[in-house]
Amino acid sequence: MLSEKLARVKAANIALKDSLSHCMICPRKCGVDRTKGKAGYCKAKEKCVVYSYSSHQGEEPPISGSRGSGTIFFTHCNMRCVYCQNYSFSQLGSGQETSTDKLSRMMLHLEKTGCHNINLVTPTHFVPQILLALEKALEDGLKIPIVYNTSGYELPETIKLLEGIVDIYLPDMRYSDNSMAKKYSDAPGYADTNRSSIKVMQEQVGDLVMDEAGIAKRGMIIRLLALPGGISGTEDSLKFISKDISKSAYLSIMSQYYPAYKSLEYKELSSGITSDEYANIVDAAHEMGLNNGWVQETPGKTDEKFLGTNIKPRTEI
Repeated sequence: MLSEKLARVKAANIALKDSLSHCMICPRKCGVDRTKGKAGYCKAKEKCVVYSYSSHQGEEPPISGSRGSGTIFFTHCNMRCVYCQNYSFSQLGSGQETSTDKLSRMMLHLEKTGCHNINLVTPTHFVPQILLALEKALEDGLKIPIVYNTSGYELPETIKLLEGIVDIYLPDMRYSDNSMAKKYSDAPGYADTNRSSIKVMQEQVGDLVMDEAGIAKRGMIIRLLALPGGISGTEDSLKFISKDISKSAYLSIMSQYYPAYKSLEYKELSSGITSDEYANIVDAAHEMGLNNGWVQETPGKTDEKFLGTNIKPRTEI
């Protein structure tokens, strides 16, 4: 199995060999030559930039498990969410340039410390560099599953290159309406490319598979961040999942939105979602036959202002 994954990674690296000289790896297709020090929309250049890496307990239960998820947070992003909670590194560029060898060593270190998986957070713009590092890590004995943890603004053609490499997909379905995606995340065509990419992910790994201890080994968990006032169009996303992905799909329906970054400049984003809004989304999931996954605590009142990180524990749907 590992030899097959290594072969897949090597093939993908050949396919991506010159990709950074005319970057087309995400839906923006900027076409810039990153090997010459130029940056496209995401602000990423040739070298990979990592904000942090550690064992992380804040993911869904099958991802974090008892020993944590080996999480690597990458700097920069191909979206500009006005409410981004990680803006210090996704938008402002905090982080350190990291060589392929060092990134490989990070993966091996996380495995050695007992993490259940390697969790690549916001990896889209660094796919070529990540795969080079992964090739070396696999050659040096990396065995734990690879998690692709993405905002969901992906190019299906890039996702196709990851077949047999990524074990677990953890994509957002942030919007069901392209105009909302453009307005609040400057992500043109998000809903269309997001749905196309998630179809490819489902074809590759299928529904979530867990071992006897409840640890994810393969499959997909779709994250749905409920935004206030129906901005995210979450119920339409649920209809798509039920009809075009799988009624057995595992969902993570999140109530953790709070005003961050530039969100206070938008009245409609200046407070959390209401308890009724969240309950309606969870009820809709049940009505559509989507009963696998996790929900979070019921959010507070509409006028409640959340300060600091507001990650809430997840319980089963």
